[in-house]
Amino acid sequence: MTGARLPTITRILRREAAGLREPVLNRVKRETRDPYRILISCVISLRTKDEVTDAASRRLFALATTPRAMIRLGAARIARAMYPAGFYRTKARQIVAMSRIILDGHAGRVPPRLDDLLALPGVGIKTANLVLGEGFGQPAICVDIHVHRISNRLGLIRTRTPEESEAALRCVLPRRLWIDWNRWLVPFGRAVCRPVSPWCSRCALRPGCPRRGVRTSR
Repeated sequence: MTGARLPTITRILRREAAGLREPVLNRVKRETRDPYRILISCVISLRTKDEVTDAASRRLFALATTPRAMIRLGAARIARAMYPAGFYRTKARQIVAMSRIILDGHAGRVPPRLDDLLALPGVGIKTANLVLGEGFGQPAICVDIHVHRISNRLGLIRTRTPEESEAALRCVLPRRLWIDWNRWLVPFGRAVCRPVSPWCSRCALRPGCPRRGVRTSR
């Protein structure tokens, strides 16, 4: 049943996401195609609103865009540029530390391997997968709260955590959709399929959606 519904879901999500606000990380990828700036933007974005991430990343990249330049900038100036992003002081220290590792251990280039990315300070599986997908074009599913929530609401998977969702989606989605899944569901989750009281009345997916876990909607 899931396989039969997937082409319809995919077509609708692609169309709906195209009319919504582009996530900051998509903009960074589109404008720079630079894995390092995608990595840094993703670190800034953790527990931070998209509009704050956008402004903070622009201010920081006006000062430094390479690991060497970021190290020279130093944690204090990086933190000032990122403020008021969440945990900006901690993230600034992590950015300096990961930049040193990239410079000294990877010749100044972001490593295109999952294990190497996970070894960087402050980088978890979500960030690593996003960098692999958006920075290197490798098939990877970046599962954030929106991807986890909506995939379950649609009945494509039945999982309890984002980590479980990543494994389940690898079995459900064809590899050609792995990168796009996050691109589509993040803006859709922010605008329509919200965590609390989603806009089911205006959702193009409503006719075939089982709305798993939805208690109240608009």
